[in-house]
Amino acid sequence: MTNDPRRGITLIDLIISISIVALLFGGIYVVYISSESSSAGAGIRTAAVAAINNELEIVRNLPYESVGTVGGIPAGVIPQTQTVTEGNYLFSLQTTVLNIDDPYDSSPSSSPVADYKLVDITATCSQCADTVPVEITTTVAPTRLAQGTPYGSIFINAMDASGLSVADATVRVVNASVTPSVDLTDTTNASGVLKLIGVPTSTQGYGIFISKPGYSSAQTYPPGAAGNPNPVQPDITVATATVSQVTLAIDHVSALDVATVDDRCNAVASQPFTVTGQRLIGTNPNVFAFSTSTQTSSSGTAVLANLAWDTYTLVFGGTGFDLAGTIPLDPVVLPPSTTQPFAFVLAPAADPSLLVTVKDAMTGAGIPQAQVGLVNGGTSFGLTTDHAVFSETDWSGGNYAAQNGLVNATVPGVIMLLANASSSYPTSTLGWLESNTFDVGGTSSTFNTLSWSPSSQPAGTLAEFQVAGNNDNATWNFIGPDGTSATYFTAAPAALPAALAGDRYFRYKVFMGTTNPSFTPSVTGVTVDFAANCVPPSQALFTNIPQATYSFSATATGYAQATGTVTVGAGEQSTTILMTPN
Repeated sequence: MTNDPRRGITLIDLIISISIVALLFGGIYVVYISSESSSAGAGIRTAAVAAINNELEIVRNLPYESVGTVGGIPAGVIPQTQTVTEGNYLFSLQTTVLNIDDPYDSSPSSSPVADYKLVDITATCSQCADTVPVEITTTVAPTRLAQGTPYGSIFINAMDASGLSVADATVRVVNASVTPSVDLTDTTNASGVLKLIGVPTSTQGYGIFISKPGYSSAQTYPPGAAGNPNPVQPDITVATATVSQVTLAIDHVSALDVATVDDRCNAVASQPFTVTGQRLIGTNPNVFAFSTSTQTSSSGTAVLANLAWDTYTLVFGGTGFDLAGTIPLDPVVLPPSTTQPFAFVLAPAADPSLLVTVKDAMTGAGIPQAQVGLVNGGTSFGLTTDHAVFSETDWSGGNYAAQNGLVNATVPGVIMLLANASSSYPTSTLGWLESNTFDVGGTSSTFNTLSWSPSSQPAGTLAEFQVAGNNDNATWNFIGPDGTSATYFTAAPAALPAALAGDRYFRYKVFMGTTNPSFTPSVTGVTVDFAANCVPPSQALFTNIPQATYSFSATATGYAQATGTVTVGAGEQSTTILMTPN
């Protein structure tokens, strides 16, 4: 093949050429836009500097005693916030004036002295895109050296829950009892401190408020106010030539995620409760920093956001239900920057009832698997903490998953073999019935025991069980006490195999047979003892127990037996048993 100079360009050549041109002009466009943006930003900054300089020129021509902000310390004629126009831009000017005590001025007084004033002006253009505030700081000195003033000082410290300083916290200082009145807003420095020097004297007149985005807030309170006459942190007193120090604590806010559920994590809708923090802002009478009444939603949940770190007590206030316990144990310690789940575990109201919580007497921690007994004369009851049960007593109306046609479950409250037309029961084949699924609400599960009633059957008959569990609610492999399908549970209560641990869904299967056509086994109730996600820890709920005074005893591995008495009256009561480690 020879090169023909008259041959035209190919499609590929054309595409490549267009791409190169596009890249070239695209780069030129980006550089142009960047240049324009940079030029616009420079113009805005130039205008901001000019606006600040104009304001500083006004400040420099003021009498020294007038250099201050309206409502600020020192007081003066300069607005704390104002809007100005410079060129084509609208700026917001934020002005702060502070008295400064020069540590090198050899002043003989140990109290801070206002040697000169610091003026800080920040210009912000809220309508300008991609710009940052411009800030200029200068100082203004009196015509002669400072000789002290008849004022005092306030040093304000902001710290967090760990006692560390909080920088850039917003501080508002208010006092309407001095002339001119004070309403100053400023921020703490890198050490979490704001020093106000040359403050007019006042007795418990300065209200201090500290806040920061994403943090809790803190403040002082006026003595004698309605609702809080005796504040823990009263408003600040400033005396002549003295420093008044105040420390207020703030930290990242937290939240309580509250749920009302039963012991299998089913939501219980629209239940009222109260939340009260431990921190006091007033005494005699006690006034809590946080206390509220609210209720869960139709989905059984409520989120209390923007809470300060504290220890919170949550109290259930609903009717028609007993409190079967809480998860975790109440009260709840809420650290900063935390979302803490909390559940009220509810049971249908039973009158009377007694909620027992078992705790370590030394640490206050809950004690799991504690056995609690109640005795009154010949009447006794026993429960184990961290346990719950689900029961079934009626299979009529098809209230089961499957059966082989040899079981009669049509009579409410009992299952038995199905008799033939001559009222005889089959003797050659076992009848079986498979229960519906029981959902325990999560995979933090342990299945403890299986019980049924009656526990003994007529001679020549049998009722025996297998169980199955899974996490897909679909795969059912029934097993007996050895964990295989070759064995059966034949005596109640029966310990369930460890292979079921961690399963959310559970079924049982009852097998029934007879060697005598005139007799049938029967089952009137099945109960499973379990623990799972929504079973309250270290707690046990006694229900429908007679009103009386009971002797109680509690035993747990590693602890000395605890004994005492508890009186059960009408409605629901609660008691805490403290146990001492061996």
